[in-house]
Amino acid sequence: MAKQKLKNQLDTFQWVGVSSRGKKLEGELTGSSIALVKAQLRKQGITPSKVKKKPKPLFGTGQKRISPMDIAILTRQIATMLMAGVALVQAIDMIADGSDNPSVKNLLTSIGEEVKAGHPLSDALRKHPRYFDDLYCDLVASGEQSGALDRIFDRVALYKEKAEALKSKIKKALFYPIAVILVAIIVTSILLIFVVPQFQSIFEGFGAELPAFTLFVIAISEFLQKYWWVAALAIGIGGYIFKEAHMRSKDLRNNVDKAILKIPVIGMILNKAAVARYARTLSTTFAAGVPLVDALDSAAGASGNAVYRDAILEIKAEVSSGNPMNWAMRNSNIFPDMVIQMVAIGEESGSLDDMLAKVATIYEQEVDDAVDGLSALLEPMIMAVLGVLIGGLIIAMYLPIFQLGNVV
Repeated sequence: MAKQKLKNQLDTFQWVGVSSRGKKLEGELTGSSIALVKAQLRKQGITPSKVKKKPKPLFGTGQKRISPMDIAILTRQIATMLMAGVALVQAIDMIADGSDNPSVKNLLTSIGEEVKAGHPLSDALRKHPRYFDDLYCDLVASGEQSGALDRIFDRVALYKEKAEALKSKIKKALFYPIAVILVAIIVTSILLIFVVPQFQSIFEGFGAELPAFTLFVIAISEFLQKYWWVAALAIGIGGYIFKEAHMRSKDLRNNVDKAILKIPVIGMILNKAAVARYARTLSTTFAAGVPLVDALDSAAGASGNAVYRDAILEIKAEVSSGNPMNWAMRNSNIFPDMVIQMVAIGEESGSLDDMLAKVATIYEQEVDDAVDGLSALLEPMIMAVLGVLIGGLIIAMYLPIFQLGNVV
């Protein structure tokens, strides 16, 4: 185990050597040790004279992370090369050499070494669970067993691309209202801390009683001036406590997932996204030859919401006992009738994977349309909220001036 762990820790080495024709060469090569790098150079007809580990960049400017989109891209590249008749090992080496991300290059080099050593690709991928989950590895394993690795990689690439596109749409839907709320909080805080005190100093010379609304705003302003750090600290500690509790408490995560689905507009988008993920995952796994019960396990894990996860696990239990999947989905009381009817047609016609793929396409398009319309729908609501906050502060500050004008 220790040897295997050491093998997976690849470094970049800088080398200087002489070719078989006596020409001086230099470059960089990835490997697990200096000895192995020298051996690789000799295989290429180069006599190394100096090999040293490349120093890591300073001040945190290290290698770029490997994002899920990077995994989707390299999956598509492997699928394209395999379908073009390129050997698996050669395809991995070519993609590694052409990658601009050193982290991706190291990852592919490690996987390529495992495959060259005679290990199945699925086993090599399982050693990197951070980037390749069980669903990904299981699909690759089924492709190796069936001898259709190129088609499986094509399906996996499509699945990853659709999943990342859907994730991007959901982030887009959530980003806009959250960003506006944060801006509103920041602007309101600035007004309360810096602008309201200027009016307060003017009001002190009036010698008259201020309106209740103005006194209320001034009280908030004085509190923030004295204890703004307490409010900021409370928000930070509260966020940290919630994050830790969310990670440790399954009940809290379930309750949060239930509450999110009930948020106006946003909840509708998240519901459609969960149905799309369910259908896309089930279609991909079932078409790859994975048994339906195991495919439902994968779909539950990929649902992204505890409500749908629990419902899918209940469907799995009913399907395991011999009930049709459309009947089990209807009993869950969570899936739309159109989805249940299309699944029923797929089960009757023997084309369940095709029907699920169509369901996924329909709901992915609905999510896309909903996100596009979200901005137009939220703009009036956001303007109203901003108007109440900013306008309320302005009215509170000008009420005493209006009253003074009436008295005069």
